[in-house]
Amino acid sequence: MAEAILAEFLDVAQVLRPAFSAASFLNVLVVMVGWVLMHDRHAITGALVATDVAGRRHHAAFHRLFSRARWEPDELGRRLLLWLVSQASAEATVRLAVDDTITPKKGPDVWGLGTHLDPVHSTRRHRVFCFGHCWVVLAVVVRVPFSSRYWALPILFRLYRNKKACRRKDRPYRKKTELAHEMLLLVGGWLGSRRIEVTADSGYCNSTVAEGLPHNFVLLGRMRDDAVLTAAPEASHAARGRPRRRGQAIPKPARIARDGRRRWQTAKAHLYGKDTTVRFKTICAQWYRVCGQRLVRIVIVQVSTGTVPFQVFFSTDPNLSPVDILQGYAKRWSLECTFFDLKQWFGFADSSARSQRAVERTAPFVGLTFTALVLWFGQSAWTAAVIPNRPWYRHKKNLSFADILRTAQAALQPYAAFLASACGEGNLHETPDASLGSASHRAEPAQPRAA
Repeated sequence: MAEAILAEFLDVAQVLRPAFSAASFLNVLVVMVGWVLMHDRHAITGALVATDVAGRRHHAAFHRLFSRARWEPDELGRRLLLWLVSQASAEATVRLAVDDTITPKKGPDVWGLGTHLDPVHSTRRHRVFCFGHCWVVLAVVVRVPFSSRYWALPILFRLYRNKKACRRKDRPYRKKTELAHEMLLLVGGWLGSRRIEVTADSGYCNSTVAEGLPHNFVLLGRMRDDAVLTAAPEASHAARGRPRRRGQAIPKPARIARDGRRRWQTAKAHLYGKDTTVRFKTICAQWYRVCGQRLVRIVIVQVSTGTVPFQVFFSTDPNLSPVDILQGYAKRWSLECTFFDLKQWFGFADSSARSQRAVERTAPFVGLTFTALVLWFGQSAWTAAVIPNRPWYRHKKNLSFADILRTAQAALQPYAAFLASACGEGNLHETPDASLGSASHRAEPAQPRAA
């Protein structure tokens, strides 16, 4: 059973193999396995210690993997996404989530550092800033067999730099929304005409993100309660002039919410892990400033707690029901859980990389390793998960990333010794897999079993 689980991990790693040279791929395996096995602060040299490769191979070769080697994180994300999509039917919708996260860092020689607003610790009256890196992340949202909630698996990363840092280094400034739009178009080119639903918070629901997206993209998110709405334009029979692109102005969402003549409707929705009764009003209208001429479905939801009396959501597919829109938006929270797991358990913010190439590739490599681990665990490893005996925690039903990491550490410990032995022999140009019966020696990437 242990060898089968290890072979499955190597099969998932084979999906990434064509993106690297033979020597680089073996270095990748050493860093990937060592990163999983570390229990303290994560670092490249720590990965060498965890695999017992330290002293057998010079550490500079592994640092050059991120600062000089010829590979791109986007290619790794493309391969993982295409493999994941290939396991589903051709008509299945691909669900994406986009957001940004901050990794605090210090150091005068670290490339890309800047001061960023920390949305977690800030309020409307008190703004908190953080010095470090800000990553805009695009993740695919999937169901997994070992948990009842959705999981967000990162596939693309972009490092955001504020205006001051770009001006100081004489570099062009790009907004977070521009980086998100670039990643969405990239995924659209990979997936062709397949239907893609993108969930985003209000910061990414604007014209910069929505404008120019192909018609197979559906954007779900939050909108302002004072958004300017218009009805669909009436057909014009005039012989001259440009046809109308906007209809007559209609009340804004805030006014619709307070309009006593429009009754609140009720429905059952499964939101954030529990069944909830929601009260809502819904209309179809143009949000011309953001979505152009297309009609959008707008859902105004009554809020019973807090100081905000209602919230407004929308979908660029007017045929979606209000319940589908709310449940689709709720899936965005899985990306926040991923950010927590990446920083708390997997050292996403721990890297001490300094050069531009190393900074731009180390953190994405960690995020993509997270994705590969979840995909591996979702095949069959979850049936043999290593879970501590906690008699006081008998209501536990779902497995967490801590369980994934614990199971991976138990499965990869023997392989770490094998890597160390191969490094001692000076033979890191061939995959050390002959004794494992794995498919990892084939030139073409193996097709793992579906998660």
